[in-house]
Amino acid sequence: MTKHLDRTEIGLLVALPLLICIAFVLPKWIVNYVHVSMGTGLVALGVMIQMRAGLVSFGQGLYFCVGGYAAGMTGKFLGVTDFFVLLSAGIAAALCLSFVLGFLLRRYREIFYAMLSLAISMILFGLLSSTEELGSTDGFNLPTASYFGWSPTGETARLTLYTLTCFIAIGCAIALNRFLKSRVGYVNEAIRENELRVEYLGTSAHNAVHLTYVVAAVVSAIGGVLWALPLGHVDPEMTNWTTSGQFVFVSILSGTGNIAAPLIGTFLLEIIRVYAVELSPNTWQLILGSVMLFTIIFLPKGLWSLITSKQKSSKKIGASAPKPGE
Repeated sequence: MTKHLDRTEIGLLVALPLLICIAFVLPKWIVNYVHVSMGTGLVALGVMIQMRAGLVSFGQGLYFCVGGYAAGMTGKFLGVTDFFVLLSAGIAAALCLSFVLGFLLRRYREIFYAMLSLAISMILFGLLSSTEELGSTDGFNLPTASYFGWSPTGETARLTLYTLTCFIAIGCAIALNRFLKSRVGYVNEAIRENELRVEYLGTSAHNAVHLTYVVAAVVSAIGGVLWALPLGHVDPEMTNWTTSGQFVFVSILSGTGNIAAPLIGTFLLEIIRVYAVELSPNTWQLILGSVMLFTIIFLPKGLWSLITSKQKSSKKIGASAPKPGE
């Protein structure tokens, strides 16, 4: 892995204090959307790193739900409220489940990978919807988080959870950026281009896909915990196909060119949804679909391609500019 911070990681570190500061400047409803978007943005990141290997997961809501439910069940049945214990429970549950399922999914590619991941996610949706102990289709509430015995209330509790979410989200983004620049990350890109050639070179494509699947699952579970705690509720819709489709939507909308793209794209999606519902309560899905359609047609590499295209054009202008004395 790279030892020095690259431009993306520096940008993320610069964004961290800005994210924390907006909690004291912007209206509370915007801050709430930023807070929730960081949780779902991590799930979109899980989808993105799989797309780098040419794999599209239509069932990433599975681990989004596993993380939220593991944290909720730890609080509901064990009476634990500590934030770090709840987060650890979500990570452990996703890690164990993805490690086992990875042996199955690593064998499939393209539409078979997408449909199998979706099928497994819908199995969990059916189980949770029929389990009365977990609230069935209504789900159940999570406890208010505490921190090593400290139990803040009111605005202090909200700001504490928001600040921790900022640190964890940025930390996960930097870690995933390092992952994409590691040996496994480059192998994933090679798998997307020509898996057979990767095998001929003596590298196991199955192992690389398996590891990527586990990493994506853990990050998605963290997102599930960070999403569920501020809302204080979990329900089976977290693993429904519509939820998983939104994560794929964000990844396509934002693009896979940079690790920060899905985090920004998730917030943009939330804002578009808010105003779409306000403008057209009965047909707001049509507005989202239109945005998706125009993005695919005019920006097939996602919104991040606007930034990269500007950077390339500025480099060309700089290279073509006459040097002093010429």
